[in-house]
Amino acid sequence: MSAFQLNLSPLKEPLGFIKVLEWIASIFAFATCGGFKGKTEILVQCHKATENKTVTAAFAYPFRLNHASFQVPPKVNVCDIKWNDYVLIGDYSSSAQFYVTFAVFVFLYCIAALLLYVGYTNLYRDSRKLPVIDFVITLVVTFLWLVSTSAWAKALTDIKVATGHNIIQELEPCEKQHSGVTCYFDSVTSMGSLNVSVIFGFLNMILWGGNAWFVYKETSLHSPSNIAAAHGQGGGPPPAGM
Repeated sequence: MSAFQLNLSPLKEPLGFIKVLEWIASIFAFATCGGFKGKTEILVQCHKATENKTVTAAFAYPFRLNHASFQVPPKVNVCDIKWNDYVLIGDYSSSAQFYVTFAVFVFLYCIAALLLYVGYTNLYRDSRKLPVIDFVITLVVTFLWLVSTSAWAKALTDIKVATGHNIIQELEPCEKQHSGVTCYFDSVTSMGSLNVSVIFGFLNMILWGGNAWFVYKETSLHSPSNIAAAHGQGGGPPPAGM
């Protein structure tokens, strides 16, 4: 194996430059999703009471909402109900963890690929196998970005429903048949960063799909066409009989 020799020229080419963009986009993808923390609040009014009390359920990545129980301020009794016995509905951890874990693996692969491009440029371009492996991985990653982002986008939609106004209909103490308690939806933490994570997921898919062509140009699958073109421009042997 050749020694490490720093060569920044690949970063000026689409192959390396787009890889840097993919590396940055993967950071935004897992950071905007994996770092989210939020809460949803409802107002509860007891029978014959004039003051509303706040009941809160906190949730965060990986969005196991069925583990997020409702809490009340210390030393506050809200309608004599044990609110921590009630939780939000749904477990969306599989989609969220798949998305974040995949984004982290892409982040690590981009680092490895960039080290190969700038440190072992000659080894990469003289090899027949490395560019082909890189091309196959690029196609697989493009497809998995589509799958993971689509799954996460669907899960995010369900999370918004489960933590929004729909709580009042699903929470047992707030049901109409429960006498003496009236519930009102108050607020839920903005999920703008989660929306951004979905955007970056599809952006990553576009970047990887576009970069597939530039990776393909480095493979032996593309080079024979270049050789044929060179012969067609006068590089081949002269016709017999001349």
